[in-house]
Amino acid sequence: MRAMVLQSPNGLDQLRLEDRPDPGQPGAGELRVALHGSTLNFHDLGVVTGRMPTTYPRVPLADGAGLVEAVGAGVTEFAVGDLVVSCFFPDWQDGPPRVGDFKRTPGDGIDGFAQEHVVLPERAFTHAPRGYDAVQAAAITTAGLTAWRALVVDGKLKAGDTVLLLGTGGVSIWALQIAKAMGATVAITSSSDEKLARARALGADFLLNYRAEANWGGKIADWTGGRGVDHVVEVGGPGTLAQSIAAVRVGGHISLIGVLTGGAGNVPTAALMAKQARLQGLIVGSRAEQQDFVRALDATGIVPVIDRRFGLEQLGDAFAFEASAGHFGKIGVEW
Repeated sequence: MRAMVLQSPNGLDQLRLEDRPDPGQPGAGELRVALHGSTLNFHDLGVVTGRMPTTYPRVPLADGAGLVEAVGAGVTEFAVGDLVVSCFFPDWQDGPPRVGDFKRTPGDGIDGFAQEHVVLPERAFTHAPRGYDAVQAAAITTAGLTAWRALVVDGKLKAGDTVLLLGTGGVSIWALQIAKAMGATVAITSSSDEKLARARALGADFLLNYRAEANWGGKIADWTGGRGVDHVVEVGGPGTLAQSIAAVRVGGHISLIGVLTGGAGNVPTAALMAKQARLQGLIVGSRAEQQDFVRALDATGIVPVIDRRFGLEQLGDAFAFEASAGHFGKIGVEW
C-alpha cells in the first residue's frame, strides 16, 4: 500500500512516497479502515519540520477518515461500510484530561494517517458526521474538536455570549461556525481584509484587521460596550495573550490553544488577576467529547471550510501551502 513517510533528517523534502506492507485483517476489537482523507494541522507541520521531535521513519498526519473494510471479533459499534474518523488521543476515551504529551498521538508518537490502510482498535475511531466526505470528516479530529472543547465543553458557551477569535485558520473558523450555530455573537481578527470578508460571509459580527490596530484588545472591549467578551479562543500564544486579556470581560474565559507566536513569554499577571478571568490551556479532547461533537454537527448541519485539497503524493506541497499562511479554514489531503 502507498504511504507518505517522513525520513531523518526532517523537512518537507524528506517526505517520501513508499510502498509499505498491507496491515492485514483486524483482530479482536479492531477495525480495518481504507483511509481516504486527512487535513493538516500546525502540530503536523511542527512534526515534519522538526519543531516537534519524533522518531524516524514516521508516517505523518494526526487526522484520518475512511471506510471500514472489516471488523474484528467483538466489534459492535461499527460495521463494514461505515465512514469513520480518527481520535487525536486514542487512549483518552472519556473523563477529565489525563494526557499531557503526544507519545500516542498519530503522526507524532506513533504512525499517522498519510497511508492507504490501517488496522487499529475500534476505540481509535468514532463515526463521522452524516453526509461528510472523508476530508470533511478528518477536519473534526484536531481543529474541530479543539474548538468544540474550548467553547462548549470548557467554556459552557450559551446563546447570547460574545466570542473573540484570532485569525482565520482551522480552529478559528471551526469556532466561528460553532459559535454562530449556538447563538453567540462573534468578533474575529486577521491581517487580511479579504479573509475578514470571508469570515463575515460565515456570520462574523465584528471584523478587525490587527495590522491596522495595534491595541486590538481594547477595540474588541469597546465593541462590547466596555464589558469585554465572554470567551477568547487564543491561538497566538505569548505575542497575543496580553491583548486577549484586555479584550475579555471580568470573570471571562480564555482558551489557550496555540503557540503561533512562540512557546514561552511574559504573562501580564496583574491584568489577568484584575480581570479574574479563567486562562485554561487545552489540547484537543477525548473520544467521548468527539462523539458529542459529531452529534452536534449532525443536528446543526455545519460543514467545515476546506480551503484546498491536495493528493497524497502532494503532501509536501500541502505543507508548504500551510507554512505560507495563505489558507482560510482547513487544508485537505485526499486519495
